[in-house]
Amino acid sequence: MTIDPPASLSLEEALRTINREVLPKIRAEMPADGSIRMAGSADSLSRTLVTMGRVFGLALFVLFLLMTALFRSVRDSAVVLLTVPLALVGGMLGLRALGLIAFQALDLLSMIGFVMMIGVIVNHSILLVAAVRSAQGDGVTLEDAIRQGLNQRLRAILASTLTGALGALPMAVNPGPGSVIYRGLAAVNIGGVIVSLVFSLILIPALIRLFGARGAVPDPIGVAAAS
Repeated sequence: MTIDPPASLSLEEALRTINREVLPKIRAEMPADGSIRMAGSADSLSRTLVTMGRVFGLALFVLFLLMTALFRSVRDSAVVLLTVPLALVGGMLGLRALGLIAFQALDLLSMIGFVMMIGVIVNHSILLVAAVRSAQGDGVTLEDAIRQGLNQRLRAILASTLTGALGALPMAVNPGPGSVIYRGLAAVNIGGVIVSLVFSLILIPALIRLFGARGAVPDPIGVAAAS
């Protein structure tokens, strides 16, 4: 039996409906030794989801190793990676916003968009963390270093965000033939970079203050001299 879901229904939602409403009735009429197997696009969907999950995890792991080698700090690398889940939320919001105008399923290209988005959103955090640590290396206090890093990198972060969002905007709104293929990828990138901009300017300084306060250890010599 072949089932072709309507264009307004994603394959994942169609599979959930079939598993919930159709397959139980078929199994009730089948003999004890009978079996059901999904084939075609339904069979490849699960493999694709598993493969994309592994690729996404591998990309995060390699990125973490590279940043640890560059920053020479596991703590700073963790601060940068904490912006990734928030940007993923932005990507899903971008898909939802696009769905209000035209139906858009979470297809393969949309999932590839999440992987591509990592490089863009992490760049904001790397610029900010590097600027703060460079200022601290010059002897500036943590608060002044954060303020100086924001002043130095804000223009570059805004330029990167506008480039990523406006560059992907034509793919999201273009009504021409074949544009529907890339709309999901564009919506993910637009939503991700915009949300990551907000959280990069708010979350990263807060995390730097938090980890900096926890990492601050009183100087025993100075304490003894003061006493």
